[in-house]
Amino acid sequence: MSKSVFEKIIDREIPAAIVYEDDLVLAFRDVNAKAPVHVLIVPKKIIPRLAEAVPADSQVLGHLLLKAAEVAGRLGLAKTGYRLVINNGPDGGETVPHLHCHILGGRPMAWPPG
Repeated sequence: MSKSVFEKIIDREIPAAIVYEDDLVLAFRDVNAKAPVHVLIVPKKIIPRLAEAVPADSQVLGHLLLKAAEVAGRLGLAKTGYRLVINNGPDGGETVPHLHCHILGGRPMAWPPG
Protein backbone atom coordinates (compact mmCIF):
# COMPACT_ATOMS: atom_id res chain seq x y z
CA MET A 1 0.00 0.00 0.00
CA SER A 2 1.36 3.42 -0.87
CA LYS A 3 1.98 6.11 1.72
CA SER A 4 -0.47 8.95 2.19
CA VAL A 5 0.75 12.50 1.70
CA PHE A 6 0.79 12.90 5.50
CA GLU A 7 2.98 9.83 5.95
CA LYS A 8 5.37 11.30 3.37
CA ILE A 9 5.45 14.60 5.31
CA ILE A 10 6.06 12.74 8.59
CA ASP A 11 8.91 10.82 6.90
CA ARG A 12 10.29 14.08 5.43
CA GLU A 13 9.79 12.86 1.87
CA ILE A 14 7.65 15.93 1.13
CA PRO A 15 8.58 19.35 2.56
CA ALA A 16 6.16 21.10 4.90
CA ALA A 17 6.13 24.21 7.09
CA ILE A 18 6.27 22.37 10.41
CA VAL A 19 5.10 24.33 13.45
CA TYR A 20 5.23 21.57 16.09
CA GLU A 21 6.48 18.01 16.49
CA ASP A 22 6.85 15.46 19.25
CA ASP A 23 6.98 11.66 19.40
CA LEU A 24 3.25 11.26 18.70
CA VAL A 25 2.12 14.14 16.46
CA LEU A 26 3.28 16.54 13.76
CA ALA A 27 1.67 19.92 13.01
CA PHE A 28 2.26 21.83 9.79
CA ARG A 29 0.68 24.62 7.76
CA ASP A 30 -1.96 23.57 5.25
CA VAL A 31 -0.86 24.40 1.68
CA ASN A 32 -4.52 24.96 0.75
CA ALA A 33 -5.40 27.26 3.65
CA LYS A 34 -9.06 28.07 4.30
CA ALA A 35 -8.33 30.71 6.96
CA PRO A 36 -5.47 33.11 7.76
CA VAL A 37 -4.19 30.41 10.13
CA HIS A 38 -4.73 26.85 8.93
CA VAL A 39 -2.58 24.15 10.47
CA LEU A 40 -3.01 20.40 10.28
CA ILE A 41 -2.01 18.24 13.22
CA VAL A 42 -1.61 14.54 12.48
CA PRO A 43 -0.79 11.56 14.63
CA LYS A 44 2.36 9.77 13.55
CA LYS A 45 0.55 6.49 14.12
CA ILE A 46 -1.49 5.62 11.07
CA ILE A 47 -5.19 5.77 11.92
CA PRO A 48 -7.13 6.11 8.66
CA ARG A 49 -10.03 8.06 10.19
CA LEU A 50 -11.71 8.66 13.52
CA ALA A 51 -14.32 5.97 12.83
CA GLU A 52 -11.50 3.40 12.65
CA ALA A 53 -9.85 4.38 15.94
CA VAL A 54 -9.92 1.71 18.63
CA PRO A 55 -9.71 1.92 22.43
CA ALA A 56 -5.94 1.35 22.22
CA ASP A 57 -5.73 4.69 20.34
CA SER A 58 -7.10 6.64 23.32
CA GLN A 59 -3.70 8.02 24.33
CA VAL A 60 -2.83 9.31 20.88
CA LEU A 61 -6.34 10.76 20.37
CA GLY A 62 -6.20 12.65 23.67
CA HIS A 63 -2.68 13.82 22.91
CA LEU A 64 -3.79 15.01 19.46
CA LEU A 65 -6.50 17.24 20.94
CA LEU A 66 -4.35 18.58 23.78
CA LYS A 67 -1.53 19.41 21.37
CA ALA A 68 -3.99 21.02 18.95
CA ALA A 69 -4.99 23.42 21.73
CA GLU A 70 -1.33 24.03 22.60
CA VAL A 71 -0.41 24.71 18.96
CA ALA A 72 -3.39 27.06 18.59
CA GLY A 73 -2.10 28.97 21.62
CA ARG A 74 1.41 29.14 20.18
CA LEU A 75 -0.08 30.54 16.97
CA GLY A 76 -1.78 33.34 18.92
CA LEU A 77 -5.32 32.00 18.55
CA ALA A 78 -6.19 31.29 22.20
CA LYS A 79 -7.42 34.80 22.96
CA THR A 80 -9.74 35.30 19.98
CA GLY A 81 -10.67 31.67 19.36
CA TYR A 82 -10.24 29.01 16.74
CA ARG A 83 -12.01 26.01 15.26
CA LEU A 84 -10.87 22.39 15.33
CA VAL A 85 -12.20 20.17 12.55
CA ILE A 86 -11.88 16.42 12.05
CA ASN A 87 -13.35 15.16 8.79
CA ASN A 88 -14.50 11.53 8.59
CA GLY A 89 -15.40 9.89 5.27
CA PRO A 90 -16.25 11.42 1.91
CA ASP A 91 -19.42 13.20 3.04
CA GLY A 92 -17.47 14.64 5.97
CA GLY A 93 -14.94 16.19 3.59
CA GLU A 94 -12.13 13.69 4.19
CA THR A 95 -9.60 13.83 1.34
CA VAL A 96 -6.60 12.12 2.97
CA PRO A 97 -7.15 8.75 4.66
CA HIS A 98 -5.02 9.59 7.70
CA LEU A 99 -6.71 11.00 10.79
CA HIS A 100 -5.91 14.68 11.20
CA CYS A 101 -7.25 17.77 12.88
CA HIS A 102 -7.54 21.16 11.18
CA ILE A 103 -6.74 24.16 13.38
CA LEU A 104 -8.45 27.18 11.79
CA GLY A 105 -8.29 30.75 13.03
CA GLY A 106 -7.37 34.34 12.42
CA ARG A 107 -10.91 35.34 11.39
CA PRO A 108 -14.45 34.81 12.66
CA MET A 109 -15.84 31.38 11.76
CA ALA A 110 -19.37 31.10 10.40
CA TRP A 111 -21.92 28.54 11.55
CA PRO A 112 -22.99 26.21 10.18
CA PRO A 113 -19.76 25.32 8.39
CA GLY A 114 -19.79 24.04 4.82
